[in-house]
Amino acid sequence: MPDQERIKKFQKQIEDIINEVKRIIVGQEKIIDEVLIAILSNGHVLLEGVPGLGKTLLVKSLSQALDLKFCRIQFTPDLMPADIIGTNIIMQGEDGRRFFEFQKGPIFAQIILADEINRATPKTQSALLEAMQEQKVTVAGVTRSLELPFFVLATQNPIEMEGTYPLPEAQIDRFFFKLKIEYPYPFELKEIVNRTTIQELPTLNKVIGQSELRQIQFLVRDIPVASHVLDYATRLVLATQPGSGSATQKVQKYVRYGSSPRGAQALIFAGKARAFTKKRFNVSFADIRQIALPALRHRILLNFEGETERVDPDELIKNVIELVPERT
Repeated sequence: MPDQERIKKFQKQIEDIINEVKRIIVGQEKIIDEVLIAILSNGHVLLEGVPGLGKTLLVKSLSQALDLKFCRIQFTPDLMPADIIGTNIIMQGEDGRRFFEFQKGPIFAQIILADEINRATPKTQSALLEAMQEQKVTVAGVTRSLELPFFVLATQNPIEMEGTYPLPEAQIDRFFFKLKIEYPYPFELKEIVNRTTIQELPTLNKVIGQSELRQIQFLVRDIPVASHVLDYATRLVLATQPGSGSATQKVQKYVRYGSSPRGAQALIFAGKARAFTKKRFNVSFADIRQIALPALRHRILLNFEGETERVDPDELIKNVIELVPERT
């Protein structure tokens, strides 16, 4: 199949994935798009929202449409690293001899829902985050690779923080996106209740398989980025750093540390994926602006004054977008 036809086929499949997920998920179009952009960019997502907004259902629906193995891990204070990655157990053969056999943990899936990740201890959190970064786990000196593609979508409740272990900034930085799931509009809430109380939710159809998803990921990486768009993305990131000469007044006043280079990488990767989902083969300034909030909001660390005044990092990013010109 010619490249152009193959591209059109893949872009049509992305449309089909979104439409398939919408058979179950009411509203949340922006969240669906952004989660899919992160998956196409081979990145992990931190989902923040109060309980009952469909975070688990969204992740499970995507796994069905993408035909990937799904596993949900409920994080609790007593959860241990071995409960996630697995452990060696003693087995006995027919000849009576005993031997160790590795029992895989739930991390050996392809889409992992890490529910309430901030309720587990730092030791357990780090076991998951190591798998996210390396895409492999090591137990008793033996390294085992995870099956690709591999994605972690972690959730945390922004309201109830008692008894939780907030993720350190260096670990939060490893998430590609941080998405905020808002409460549904009244008409959406009515439709949610109508769908879930009249009949069972439908089983979603498989749209693409593992190999096709991997092909799309490689294709997205090859989308070109013009030098002036790349320059714009880097200037946005520099403007979030109070020590740089391009920082805005609000950033200088309220920010302790700005976005790391991973933020700039996320802007470009996500810009490519967004352009692909919009059936374009070039990254625009608008693509960068549209994904700036999920790519940067968790990479900005407020100073004491910012925390005291409860400044929202989203407002700082919007201020940066407003003041940083597209071209110098």
